[in-house]
Amino acid sequence: MLAAPGRVLAMLRHVVLFTWSDAADAERRRTTIEALRRLRQDVGGMSMLIVAEDADLADGNADAVLIADFPDVQAYYRYAQDPVHLAVIAEHVRPWLKSRSALQYQI
Repeated sequence: MLAAPGRVLAMLRHVVLFTWSDAADAERRRTTIEALRRLRQDVGGMSMLIVAEDADLADGNADAVLIADFPDVQAYYRYAQDPVHLAVIAEHVRPWLKSRSALQYQI
């Protein structure tokens, strides 16, 4: 990709850690993970998506992680505002969420 003079184009990585509430039983967690994994095909815009559950090797870890790479910041914003993405959050994530932590950084 060529950038305009003085403009840097960089890929963006989006990382989200999820900790589920006690109300999130095994079936709910499985359904939520599946919905998050479908975001790449249902929303698109990302060059890579990983959704994984914790390996349960240490106490205090989050329960799941989502890692998505985007070709640029605009692609991330389109994803973040996409109605399908927002519906997945509203239906599958928020009701079962104890805590969430996220960050985005250039790669």
